[in-house]
Amino acid sequence: MIGHLRHKILRLAAAVALAIFSASSVGAQERVAIKSNLLYDAGLTPNLGIELGLAPKWSADISGQINDWAVGGRLWKQWLVQPELRYWFCRRFSGHFVGAHALGGQYNFGHVDLPFTFLGTNFSELKDHRRQGWMGGLGVAYGYAWILDRHWNLEAEIGLGWIYTVYDTYRCANCGKKIKENSHHNYFGPTKAAINIVYIF
Repeated sequence: MIGHLRHKILRLAAAVALAIFSASSVGAQERVAIKSNLLYDAGLTPNLGIELGLAPKWSADISGQINDWAVGGRLWKQWLVQPELRYWFCRRFSGHFVGAHALGGQYNFGHVDLPFTFLGTNFSELKDHRRQGWMGGLGVAYGYAWILDRHWNLEAEIGLGWIYTVYDTYRCANCGKKIKENSHHNYFGPTKAAINIVYIF
């Protein structure tokens, strides 16, 4: 599964580049923006987002992230794509906005010490086992964008929603001994957190 992550992120990057080229060729002011989530950057999670203006108060945002860690017996591999439709209360790319988003991806986590339970999800189970599976979900969000200058913004956003996941459980991070198959889990809580640095074309 994780072996295909690089191909998927390359396809996502190509789609983002094509969208940027298509939108910028129209020549409309504040038509497209690219962004990076500083929270994910601080966590060493490569990520990229693009936002397209649809109407004076509407925009469409899509972001993606990928991890491919395997350090000291710990495994943290995942990819996630999150499209969002936004409504801006003033005009797009400035001030308050609300959004509705979806998300989907795959993951492979193991031997990671997170000794806590959060909103019904027991993260401490990752300490002695590996979980591999897929996820999908929906959520709503609120955010605010500060204009720094003509091309640069700083944007903060928080989202809440639901994630459904199906996964297999393995005994250790590097072995193939499966001990549980097709487990299901529903998660309700934060689905998005971002402090984005944004460049607007």
